[in-house]
Formats: sequence, C-alpha cells, structure tokens
Amino acid sequence: MVSCVRRSSLRRLRRRGGLARLLEAPECVSLVARSAMGTLRKALIAGAVLGVGAGVGTGLFVLVTPGERQKQATLKEMPEQDPQRRDEVARTKELLLATLQEAAATQENVAWRKNWMSGGGGKSA
Repeated sequence: MVSCVRRSSLRRLRRRGGLARLLEAPECVSLVARSAMGTLRKALIAGAVLGVGAGVGTGLFVLVTPGERQKQATLKEMPEQDPQRRDEVARTKELLLATLQEAAATQENVAWRKNWMSGGGGKSA
C-alpha cells in the first residue's frame, strides 16, 4: 500500500490544521476505502472457502455413512446375534460369577489356580 503522505507533508499538516485535513484529502480517503474494501473482500473469500470446505466435508460424510438397510444387515451379522455365541457368553459369565462367589466364600487365593473351573489344587494364601 502506498502512503499518500510524506514527512514534509506531515510537517505542513501539523502547522496548518492537523489530522483532520489529512483525512479530508481525497487520495487518502480512497486509500482508506480501498483498505476497507480489501479487508472485506478477504473476509468474504475466506468465508466462501470455509463454506465450500464444509459443503465438501458434509457431502463426503453423506456418501460414506451407510444407509438404514446396510446398518440393519450389519447388526444381523454381528456375533452377538448368533444363538450359539449368546449361549457361550452366558456360560462364561456364569463361570466367572461362580468363581467370584467361591473366592468371596473362601480364604484361598483363586488367582493361583491352574484351572479355574475346578475347586482347589493351587497355592493358598
């Protein structure tokens, strides 16, 4: 940006009326207006670029996410939906609960057992 005022001009302006006269000069006002318009232009361009980026991101998100039918198919294929798998998980939970109940009822350290399914047979505390 080119300044419309030199040092000698500033000295004369101080003697004749100061800053008020400087702002009244048409070439300075045009520079101020250009500066404001340039800032506004940059802000609008930045907003447009961000808007386009958000639009592209949203579009890609919509393309990548599965539809309702595909979600239902995926849920049906999950291992938890298989009856054999559900029985196996229930049996494992029962064994774990039985082990915890036995550990609470005895002074033996059940963590030292080689086979948790059986009673006794390990180091004791």
